[in-house]
Amino acid sequence: MIDVKGRWAFITGASRGIGYLTAKFMAEQGCNLILHSRKLEHTLKVVEEVHKLGVQAYGVCAELSDLEAVEKMLKEIDNLGVEIDIVLNNAGLQIAYRNEYFKTPVTDYTESFKINTIAPAMICYHFMPKMIERGFGRILNTTSGIALEPQQAGYSASKAALDKITIDLGATVEGTDVCINLTDPGWCRTDLGGMQAPNAPESAIPGIVVGAFIEDQKSGRFLGAQHFTGMTLEEAVEKAEREFDSPYNK
Repeated sequence: MIDVKGRWAFITGASRGIGYLTAKFMAEQGCNLILHSRKLEHTLKVVEEVHKLGVQAYGVCAELSDLEAVEKMLKEIDNLGVEIDIVLNNAGLQIAYRNEYFKTPVTDYTESFKINTIAPAMICYHFMPKMIERGFGRILNTTSGIALEPQQAGYSASKAALDKITIDLGATVEGTDVCINLTDPGWCRTDLGGMQAPNAPESAIPGIVVGAFIEDQKSGRFLGAQHFTGMTLEEAVEKAEREFDSPYNK
């Protein structure tokens, strides 16, 4: 299992929900953090909390639908002078639930794709070459298990596109110590999932980050967090490496 103590992770959507729990968990493992939210003041509380756990942390902000703001944020991170070893693309938008799905507006797609597909792809393209150059990196892109629901077409299509990007990028680094995989917290009671969801947000830990700790050099996998609920991190990593294979060479 990879030791992340002293490494740097960048987490989007870190001010609440799964992102917040992920930030706290990574800090408990000794990982330094760059924490993103839409507004900087939303992140300050998390930065303060993880500082108390003995790690370094910085807050950054960007509205992920504003692609120029995403570029500006990435430059700001570069200017911090730290090497990002782990990227956790957690932030996402479930834009609407359309019972009259044949009237789904085009904006459901354009906004969903900017936040759920294009911004994470930009982040991957920014940090992954640097990881390859250094010979180490972990990227986890958060997807969704939603299927057969045209009521959520913009959201599910944007996540399917992110899946494709992740798997295709993974093929370029398979067998190296740069790994890019998919994760899914499951349907949890968060602002995005709603209070009717069956799972507590805490059930996504440690599974939501298991891909950051694997060391079997496999990419392109779907590591659904609910498969690892109730496990220790060590148990989750062992299960991920034993039971979840990459999609290549099959």
